[in-house]
Amino acid sequence: MSHPSLQGMRAFRAVVEQKSFKRAGVRLGLGGSAVSKLVAGLEQELGVLLLQRTTRTLALTEAGEGFYESVVRVLDETESAVERLREQGGRPTGRLRVAVPTSFALRWLSPRLPDFMVRHPGLELDLALSDRFVDLVAERFDCALRVSSALDDSSLYARRLGQMPRVLVASPRYLKGAPPLRTPADLADHQTLVYATSGTGSRWPFVVQGRQLSVPVTGRLQVDNSLMLREALLAGLGVTLTPLFVVDDLLASRKLVALLPQCMPPAHGVFGVTTQRRHLPMKVQCLLDFVEAALREGG
Repeated sequence: MSHPSLQGMRAFRAVVEQKSFKRAGVRLGLGGSAVSKLVAGLEQELGVLLLQRTTRTLALTEAGEGFYESVVRVLDETESAVERLREQGGRPTGRLRVAVPTSFALRWLSPRLPDFMVRHPGLELDLALSDRFVDLVAERFDCALRVSSALDDSSLYARRLGQMPRVLVASPRYLKGAPPLRTPADLADHQTLVYATSGTGSRWPFVVQGRQLSVPVTGRLQVDNSLMLREALLAGLGVTLTPLFVVDDLLASRKLVALLPQCMPPAHGVFGVTTQRRHLPMKVQCLLDFVEAALREGG
């Protein structure tokens, strides 16, 4: 039996993970028919059928399932070995797959990303925007950026890169007809807009005279993406507690007003999460250093 080619194995892996020859081709920079030929060639080299094909579906055969696990291990180890060699020259290279919270990516990271890409031309960056806590190992991420007041204990390692203040905000339009808001307890009389996956949910944290407390809120609008709250705020629908990066431009333009600044809870931490503490690949180290420096500079 001849040894299978790396190109064929890469095509097979991409097809399995993308569940489509066409999408696998996009990932590899090839046409769908070229990917199909590579996989067929791999099957011929091995003398076994790896994929069961129909006009509508693709499914792994029993042999394909076992081979896929081996292919992933071989390709990942090969890529790591190549990257280690290249990094001896002091330049990060390869594909960097990162999970980033959607609002943080769009409002904070997006305008800074071109600078990072220019600094590191050897990197191929693959960002997955999601507010859920992804499984770095199962979903094959190199690292994740997370914005939270605290992280759950896990087998992962978290490096604190900086912090992001939180603000209580509303529009002048809303405040014009709303009851007075002098203390957190007054929120009981207000319409609140709730970011449902913030960890605080329907209880908002505050600090009053050095004492931490949480105030129950009943959100008229609850969403799982904090950017959705921007238009609701501008329309005068209520008040929300949110990280500063979500609304910093609206505060600067005075379209929103910061409320109860003396009662704000501690800032959220911005964390870089990895599966290992030591010997991080240079590509991961470069990204975390970049984010940390930008946060430190007040970005």
